[in-house]
Amino acid sequence: MRENLTSQTRHNGVHERLANGLGWFSIGLGVAEVVAPGKVAGLIGAPNRNRTRKVLRTYGFREIAAGVGILSNRRPAGWVWGRVGGDLMDLASLGSAMNSRGANRTRLMTATAAVLGVTALDVVCGQQLTAQTNGHAKSADHSVRIAKSAIIDRSAEDLYRFWRNLENLPAFMTHLESVQVTGNRSHWKAKGPLGKTVEWDAETTGDEPDSRIAWRTLGGSIVEHAGSVRFERAPGGRGTLVTVEMNYMPPGGAIAAKAARLAGMDPGDRIERELHAFKQLMETGEIVKSDASICPGMHAAQPSAEPVPA
Repeated sequence: MRENLTSQTRHNGVHERLANGLGWFSIGLGVAEVVAPGKVAGLIGAPNRNRTRKVLRTYGFREIAAGVGILSNRRPAGWVWGRVGGDLMDLASLGSAMNSRGANRTRLMTATAAVLGVTALDVVCGQQLTAQTNGHAKSADHSVRIAKSAIIDRSAEDLYRFWRNLENLPAFMTHLESVQVTGNRSHWKAKGPLGKTVEWDAETTGDEPDSRIAWRTLGGSIVEHAGSVRFERAPGGRGTLVTVEMNYMPPGGAIAAKAARLAGMDPGDRIERELHAFKQLMETGEIVKSDASICPGMHAAQPSAEPVPA
């Protein structure tokens, strides 16, 4: 017992030291971005423009705040997960800079690889500090619930049949690349950060014709989740109330989910946009405007059926 406690203490100490190192790294990087944004832009290969310098200064203040937060708190898990959110913003900015005129793509790729490495450290550190704080790595308390609804002027039968066919979903889930169905299971491919493809498997756990479809991901999914989509007649004969409910387990728990929300990568916001696109597609036959997410996410898995025109 004493040996186990000693080993655990040493284990915790390693991650606390890693957190302190990340804190000082944040402060150092932040000071450089605030004081000399032009030099930082040149170092990473981004165009040295006024807008670039303003963005780097903003990121610099964010880094300094994260560093101070990590170093000044006995339990800095939240601040470390805040760094993860910042890392995601940095990766998105670097990806956008790749297509900028005057950009040095070789340096940008090198900077991207470096940020990915730091992101991995942040995630590992955040997971361990969260587990240390809560006494375990995962629990039901870390599950995040999402519920979004939209009223669509089509019958529940039409909407159910369209959604039930997996091949129809990329029509309004614009970051999906493809879905392949084998029996009651499905394989999903989606657009991830920096043009990478993200894949996962899912299975249908419930199917009530014209009413409800439920799903869950299988082992190895990038984010474990389960959920359902319900089709109910809207009050006053106004069409159908479509409700998507989801429970998912982000790495690092609710703190990580908050970091993703700060980085503009909240799954709830994406589901709301997708429901709006679904409404447009089913009511008008086209999507007027669609906002595709740059990050992987969770979507319904249903049994296969023949396509039904909108």
